[in-house]
Formats: sequence, C-alpha cells, structure tokens
Amino acid sequence: MLRNGGVKMLGLNTRLAKLEEEGKQIKVGLVGAGQMGKGMVSQTMLMKGMIPSLVVDINLDNAVEAYTLAGIRKEDVIIANTLEQVNRSIEEGKYVVAQDFDFAARANLIDAVVDATGVPDIGAKLAMDSIFNKKHIVMLNVEADVVIGPILNKFAQNAGVVYTGTAGDEPGVVKELYDFADAAGFDVIAIGKGKNNPVNLESNPDSVYEQALKSGVSPKMLTSFKDGTKTMVELTCMANATGFIPDIRGAHAPSATVNELTGIFRLKSEGGILNQYRIVDYVNGIAPGVFIIITSKLPQVHREMQYLSMGPGPNYVLYRPYHLTSLETPLTVAKAVLDHQPTIIPMGKPIAETITIAKKDLKAGEKFDGLGGYTAYGSVDTYENARKDNLVPFGLINKNAVAKRDIKKGEAISYDMVKLDTTTLIYKLRQIQEDLIG
Repeated sequence: MLRNGGVKMLGLNTRLAKLEEEGKQIKVGLVGAGQMGKGMVSQTMLMKGMIPSLVVDINLDNAVEAYTLAGIRKEDVIIANTLEQVNRSIEEGKYVVAQDFDFAARANLIDAVVDATGVPDIGAKLAMDSIFNKKHIVMLNVEADVVIGPILNKFAQNAGVVYTGTAGDEPGVVKELYDFADAAGFDVIAIGKGKNNPVNLESNPDSVYEQALKSGVSPKMLTSFKDGTKTMVELTCMANATGFIPDIRGAHAPSATVNELTGIFRLKSEGGILNQYRIVDYVNGIAPGVFIIITSKLPQVHREMQYLSMGPGPNYVLYRPYHLTSLETPLTVAKAVLDHQPTIIPMGKPIAETITIAKKDLKAGEKFDGLGGYTAYGSVDTYENARKDNLVPFGLINKNAVAKRDIKKGEAISYDMVKLDTTTLIYKLRQIQEDLIG
C-alpha cells in the first residue's frame, strides 16, 4: 500500500505521473455508485497513478455501470462475493464490484476509501471501519460529517490516517479559497456558496418526482436540495472547518450578483445585512459558484487591490464560478495518500449544527423519515444555540425516530420531542463526541 510517497514540493500531477512511470497506483475503494460515484470512477480512470479498484453498491448493476461508463468492458468486471475474492482480484489488477461495503475498508490493497452514499449511519460505520483498518477515508457524505466529523477526525489522527471532506464539494472549495486568503494575510469576513433555486420548504418526493425522473436523480436527493437541507448541511460543514458562524438561523440567503456581494455582506451599521463579521451564508443567483469576502488592515494592500480591478474596497470578493463535485474527489484522495493532508476537516468542537425542523404537523407516535422526506428538513444554527435549546442534529433523524408529542409545522425539534433510534452507530458516536469534545 502507498504511504506518503513522492516529493511534496512538486505538484500532484507530477507526483501522480511519477507513480505511473514507476508502475505504482493509488488504489481507491468507492462506496456508493450513484451519480457522484459514477462520475468519480470515470474521472479517476483518466488520471495517472490512481485506479478505482473496487466499487461497492447495494445495486450491483450500478456498480458495474460505473465501470462500463468509464470504458471498461462488462466482461472485464469481477463480481466478488467474499473478501478473499476481492483481495485476489485486486492483486491481479482486476476491476471489482461488490455489494458488501465492509469490503472497501477491509480489502488488503486499498489505500483510500471514498464514501459517496449520503446516508449518515452508513457513513459512520464506513468511516470507523476504514480508520480501524488504517485506510484514509474521504467523505462525500457531508451529512455524516456535520454530526460526527470531530470525533471521526480525532480517531483518524490517533490511527495515523487522514479523515477528510472532498475537493469539488462546495465546503471543500470554500476552504481552499479561505486557506489561500488566510495564508496571504487577508482578513476573511464572510464565506459562502451560491444556490441555483430558491428554497421551497414544502418540497417532498411526490412534488419533485417528475423533475427527478427527468434529471435522473432520486426524488429524495432532489428534495434534500429543494427544501434547503443540503445547503444547510454544507454551511454547517464550512462553519465547522473555519470557525465562522451563521449570522441568523437558516442564514440570510440574499439574492445578488457577484458584484453586489461586498455591498450586501457588510455590517448593518455600514449599510449591509450582517449583525457581525466572520459569518457563513448562501446567495440565490450566483450558483454554482462559491465566494469569500476579504479585506485588509493596510492601505497599500487596498491600493494594489484597486489597481488590480478588484473593486473600490474596503471589502473584496474572491469568487470561484464552478465546483466539479466528485470529479475533483480523486485530488483529495491523492493529497491524503501522498501528503497525508486533508482537504477540509472540522476544527475541533463543533461551531454550527444542522438542526431539525418539522416539515408538517406531526402527531404523537408518528414516525419521521429523514433526509429528503416528508416529515422534516434541516436548518443551520450555531452549535451554542442548538445545545442551549437541546435541539436534535438532523443527521440523527431516521425512519425509526418517533414523535413523542404533537409537533407543529415549523417547530425546531428538541430531544424531549422525539424518541430517537439509539441503536445506530452515528447516535453512539455523537454521544462519545459530546462527552470527549463538547
């Protein structure tokens, strides 16, 4: 297995090419062959020094298709039913598919595991198994990260492996912009992302079904975007990685162009919308981009920024107009394996929380259904507020959670209002995190 190879001062492309020349490859195990997973497999196939050795999905046809879409003949894909078959096939240089996601974490030659499931409890188990088996774990599963990322990162550090979110996802792209500006000495005063359609809190799998069918995505996934939960999860991840906080619950969500951002993201006393600086938010109208707002203490820096056509100041926007989601994930894999460095991780104690809000009136005894469903959606708030009001993280809500009393539509759901499924690994890890980290 590859560990910290290459010369760090050279670019990833140079070091990956060197691996290829030496006949070596970073071997990747992917769990979840949906749209994101399939894209990652195809992109990895085009890269030097890396191979998608194992694809795991409960639907084997999806896993096989991930390879055939990348140009691999169906007859050249090995379907493995045991870990021994997986290990032997990877050793022989074959492309392998399986249904058991435990195989990704336990396969001998896999260097890094990528979780593209989007299911919080699966993400918890996959991350823990990968860490236990000394494999780097890359989380496209932000839904799990915002609930238990701090404790998973701590376990990974203790095990000597990398736990990380991914490049290409909006939080990872924002973190790259933030790291650049922070390292250069700018003061970063706001960070965020664009959204390409207004939040509709009434969205559910029925109301989005036709659009989901046309787009080739699951109704639940599309619902999680339309009801805003996915955006709230991403803002929570950004906050936990930078220390920035949502200025208000659910964020301000202004509509704006890129050129208007510096005027909007000012303090109210300066004519803007903010109560404070160092905040995270989202904007309707600048998708699919991400942004940070920066300033400087020194007049010469302002003069040069103005000379460089960055605007009149005192605040300036750095904007990246694209994020390539899972197509960028292999770069995070390479960074983890070659440099032992993450793309984005929680700072430590959580900064923000994706809390749970009732999507409709619920009766005592009624079951919830989780992400992209009919019963609840997520909203971002500070971790302090969530803890003060005893609010339930959205990622702990699943189909076994039951309302303990009548709950009104729009109510924030606290622990005393719902009987959670305490058998899940994500619930148990969250309790450990609360005890050890806060």
